[in-house]
Amino acid sequence: MKNVAVIGAGASGLMAAYAAAKNGNKVTVFEKNEKCGKKIYITGKGRCNVTHDCDEQEFLQNVVSNPKFLTGAIYALSPAATVRFFEDGGLKLKVERGARIFPVSDKASDITKCLENYCINAGVAFKFNEQTVKIEVLQSTLSHIITDKGRYKFDCAIVCTGGISYPLTGSTGDGYGFAEAVGHKIIPLKQGLCGLNLKGSFYKSLQGLSLKNVALDVLFQNKSIKRFFGEMLFTHYGVSGPMVLSASSLINRLDLSEVRLVADLKPALTPEQLDRRILRDFGQFKNKAISNVLKELLPAALIPEILKRSVLDGDKRVNSVTKAERQALLTSIKNFDMLVSSLRGFDEAIITCGGVDVKEIDPKTMESKLVKGLFFCGEVLDLDAFTGGFNLQIAFSTGFVAGNSIKE
Repeated sequence: MKNVAVIGAGASGLMAAYAAAKNGNKVTVFEKNEKCGKKIYITGKGRCNVTHDCDEQEFLQNVVSNPKFLTGAIYALSPAATVRFFEDGGLKLKVERGARIFPVSDKASDITKCLENYCINAGVAFKFNEQTVKIEVLQSTLSHIITDKGRYKFDCAIVCTGGISYPLTGSTGDGYGFAEAVGHKIIPLKQGLCGLNLKGSFYKSLQGLSLKNVALDVLFQNKSIKRFFGEMLFTHYGVSGPMVLSASSLINRLDLSEVRLVADLKPALTPEQLDRRILRDFGQFKNKAISNVLKELLPAALIPEILKRSVLDGDKRVNSVTKAERQALLTSIKNFDMLVSSLRGFDEAIITCGGVDVKEIDPKTMESKLVKGLFFCGEVLDLDAFTGGFNLQIAFSTGFVAGNSIKE
């Protein structure tokens, strides 16, 4: 039996604690907050998108940073195995639109309770309101954990402190400091899964408009690097919504002056099909103003901006619209250009990208290659994925591998 410290009682920490305890180890979780899973409570707008309904290969295709490193962990605890884990713990799950998996109760707190119950039943001890301040290393081997309340001797320590997004939940970057202090390289931190500030001011008149079933091309240096399908929301600063959140994690390490977003507002229609649709509407309402006829095709709030981009007078009768003007209209709908000025801040970002360099971590165990007995898992590592439950699954899988690898 080994004496194991787990620093942080979030998604990866609770999974790591349980996995280590079921191997017969003595496990103590140190948590600076008054309870477990404070960040879990706010994920998925309080509903907790716990994982994604997909196989391992599809999962890895949705990982942005270091998917190869994650391969072993995802096969060790797959999304399907995670679903079984929670359901075996008495928590019913459901699959929603976009293959996202949530608790049937729609309560993120139920995820935390289930994990906590697993830990308690396995004999895990918790020390709440106790902040770890230092990890002591002697001759490249873990020696002691120092908190604001004492100094403890441990055989192993698993750092599960999360990132720096949503700092009010306690995610203040402590783990990066622990890692750096013992010699680990930290990949620069960036906001991930966040809204995007746009150049210009056109979006202000569209604030609150949600577009569903649209496509979003992400271009870098005028080359498409990824196309997303789904929902986009205009805000007071620019754009958000599931597609945009995922796009932010794709561009956050790029030169944003070279990034362009192009929305296709009617992706189900080819340009030819859309032209026929427009002609049909124009033929049906020959004597009406174009701004009124377009209400058959587009949300009313969007029409003034589309007309502006098409250089068309909204009062113009559709029977006098030329072929060239119709083509300009079609282009504005199929290629709605937006320029990114910056990312939203860490206080709004769902995850932190960057972190402990995975080249210095053993992917089979999550143990540091620099310090024996020291492990890292979850968001503190340079691992991140698109929105849809993928990041929580990364936390569960890496936490499971870390805890499960600690044996006599």
